[in-house]
Amino acid sequence: MSAVTGRSLRLRRRRLLPGKGQPKVVALGGGMGLSASLTALRRITGDLTAVVTVADDGGSSGRLRTELDVLPPGDLRKALAALCGDDEWGRTWARVVQHRFAGCGDLNGHAVGNLLIVALWEQLGDHVAALDLVGKLLGAHGRVLPMSAVPLQLQAQVRGHDPHRPDETSTVVGQATVALTPGEVREVRLVPADPPAVPEAVEAVLDADWVVVGPGSWFSSVIPHLLVPELLQALTETRARRVLSLNLAPQPGETAGFSPQRHLEVLARHAPKLAFDVVLADQDAVPDQQSLREAAERLGGTVELAAVAAQDSDARHDPVRLAAAYDRIFRMHGRIGPWR
Repeated sequence: MSAVTGRSLRLRRRRLLPGKGQPKVVALGGGMGLSASLTALRRITGDLTAVVTVADDGGSSGRLRTELDVLPPGDLRKALAALCGDDEWGRTWARVVQHRFAGCGDLNGHAVGNLLIVALWEQLGDHVAALDLVGKLLGAHGRVLPMSAVPLQLQAQVRGHDPHRPDETSTVVGQATVALTPGEVREVRLVPADPPAVPEAVEAVLDADWVVVGPGSWFSSVIPHLLVPELLQALTETRARRVLSLNLAPQPGETAGFSPQRHLEVLARHAPKLAFDVVLADQDAVPDQQSLREAAERLGGTVELAAVAAQDSDARHDPVRLAAAYDRIFRMHGRIGPWR
């Protein structure tokens, strides 16, 4: 048995509870990218917190947001599902909260988990307490927090959003629209411009040993965290080591044609004072390794290349491979905190 295979099997079997000897890890993002990261990270630590973007305005989340004036619950639901265990209880509840109603009525398209989360928000009047309760019900291996307690609108400056005017830059409103724009996204901002961060999210970042940013939709799920002033300050000031986890491929519309190093460049443009210790990328997704290393050095970090894509798809992370990559980074790049 190879060393990599042996480690992968151990990661599959490992079930961890919070305690000494484990890193405190905070993962930031949204959507399927954050879900991939959480599914991997829960295999190597029992002290895990997800900080999730709340700018979604499409689908079930968008409808609930409009009708009830609540935070969009969809990305929070996906994070909770990703933290469910691999036992029968975890697999069952992950399927339940992800289940969407069909039919022609008002429930069509709504996810069960979205309705559950919103119901508890209305019952408890506390975003964090409600999410903690859902996590307890699911047996989640970690905690899920919104990055802000107010619904946010994403706006982007896009060149060529109108295909008939390819050289014109216009303002595109809404996360769902930004994610699918055929133009070139130049910059994103949040409305309101200086949203308050959830205090528990700030505290988690400041108390972490490692912070993982990405993968995910770059402009609509990753960069928005850097536009929340209190959260950006915590990310800049924390003693935690910081990992930037890159996508496996450019996202159609939002980052079409982007090289891996360009992802770093646009992130640095939105948060020029934020440094990273490690940039993680799939070894087959980097055609120009030297350019990526130079871009990582400008952020203060080094590049770690690993096979993290699923063997049957180069567009999807393999949770065991990604867990092995994170585990190796945590072990090789120094440890800060009581778990040393």
